[in-house]
Amino acid sequence: MPSTLKRSSRHGLAVLGLAALLSGCQGLATSPFATATDDPLASAPPIERGLDAEGLATLLTAEFAGQRGDYRRATLGYLAMAERYQAAPLAERGTLAARFSNDILLLDQAVSTWHELAPNAEAPLRLLSGLALQRGDWTTALEWRLALAEQGQHAELALLAELALEAGTDPLPLRERLRAHLERPTAAAHPHYHDAVLATAILEAATGQSLQAERRLNQLARDHAELPALWLTRAQLALEANNPRQAREAASRGLEVSPGDPRFLLLMAQAELMLGNVEAAERHTSTLLDEHIGNQELRISLAGLYLEDGHLDAARRLLLPLVSSDEPPPAAFYLMGIIAEEEDEVDNALLYYRQVAPGGDFLRARLRAARMLIDDDRLLDARAFLRIERLRHEARFSELVALEVELLGEAGLEAEADALLNRELSRTPNDETLLYLRGMRAWERGDIEAMERDLGRIIEANPDNATALNALGYTLADLNVEDRLEEARELIERAHALEPGNPAIMDSLGWVYYRLGDPERALPWLERAYAGMPDQEIAAHLAEVLWVLERHDDARRVVEQALQRFDEHPLIDELLERIPELAP
Repeated sequence: MPSTLKRSSRHGLAVLGLAALLSGCQGLATSPFATATDDPLASAPPIERGLDAEGLATLLTAEFAGQRGDYRRATLGYLAMAERYQAAPLAERGTLAARFSNDILLLDQAVSTWHELAPNAEAPLRLLSGLALQRGDWTTALEWRLALAEQGQHAELALLAELALEAGTDPLPLRERLRAHLERPTAAAHPHYHDAVLATAILEAATGQSLQAERRLNQLARDHAELPALWLTRAQLALEANNPRQAREAASRGLEVSPGDPRFLLLMAQAELMLGNVEAAERHTSTLLDEHIGNQELRISLAGLYLEDGHLDAARRLLLPLVSSDEPPPAAFYLMGIIAEEEDEVDNALLYYRQVAPGGDFLRARLRAARMLIDDDRLLDARAFLRIERLRHEARFSELVALEVELLGEAGLEAEADALLNRELSRTPNDETLLYLRGMRAWERGDIEAMERDLGRIIEANPDNATALNALGYTLADLNVEDRLEEARELIERAHALEPGNPAIMDSLGWVYYRLGDPERALPWLERAYAGMPDQEIAAHLAEVLWVLERHDDARRVVEQALQRFDEHPLIDELLERIPELAP
């Protein structure tokens, strides 16, 4: 958080700064004839604009809340005053506080207010697009990007198109919207017109319209051959179309336009690998490494590229200098373990996986190692390995136990998994991670009593465990245990008070209100939950409540979106069995 929200020594300056943000603030002139008993405001007219006492108090409260780390209260205070005084700088300040709150919905509210007060400002438009991306709402994200483009800004539309395809979203609506954007009479005059053309071509190629995409790119090549983005797009599309020769040619043209550009060197290496020219690919990657000496992440990324294409020796050559360095990165050991595993050198791979230090690859390395041993018919060795790792890494004890439970379950050894959990919990009876895991396993088996017992132990020991509160409350609500719905509501409301920005808890809150017979109260919570975390379970809840409220078209729209968005949607399927009329 910036110093103005943290340092108490600057309280006065902060207050003056806030006051200066508001135009028309009224000052108090002191009369030289005033006495101690005079009331300087006795004959003053009522304040109709500017910073009055209530406004100042609210801003001070917001400022002090931010200094204490209560960013939610700070945000709400700034937003209230921003709307009251129509002051965009206060909404900007509220947005800054909201970004530190870890409450995505609060941030969305703050940015929306900022945009309403400053509709032409660039920053809130970019933030609104980013928030839509986080929700998986690509159509809305594109609309915000196009609003940026209409202001003459570089909207990075081609990047948005690539991200959308990587996320697996339906590209057709995006393609059609971009086409409409390009058909505007003034589109070609935009300083970043080529960006919109590239984005459209990317989406056309992804939807099988390769000829249209090629025509657009050919036109850009004639008119804007100097654009690195053009050749970058052509090379990427050629690789995706499994045409490495065309990709190599486009990347080569890109290097002519932008000599030494690492993106084109990487594309050249990828094209050569697809053509089977490993030596040529290594020449390009060596050039990259020479230009980025000491960049361990680049070396690891390049090794991953070779490994992905099955060129194990080339990947090993890149990694060996890292694993023999004074401070070897954990990812290097992880990739070396994969190489050894691919070569059926199980014990050698095990040595590499064990050297992956705690961090991002730590659990993945242990999981791969244990699975490798199990696949080699060495289940006892796998379990011994994990037991030793628990002793070596006490801070990761619970996660390693959970990992072994998962592996035993995969092997169909549920009794052994239960025995392991019970044994470790007898040694560490208050381990919240293991209690929660055992409770969820009991729930999967339909043993609600056992689940409630374990979650109850967590809550008794830690009344502020929002996850356990929510899990127990949601289960009672979902089972519609009639005489315990009020208890469920209380548990979920406690969880919400602890984590007000958690979409999963908002979903539970909406669902328990619905079970209590109040769909009107449930709806806004489910809408907020779905906006923050659009998964198929929340979609099913939202659609059912909309249907009960006789908003049938809206309910069908939610179901249709969920069917398109999610590969697996068992709760949507179950809802359609109960309410066939919901089918889009």
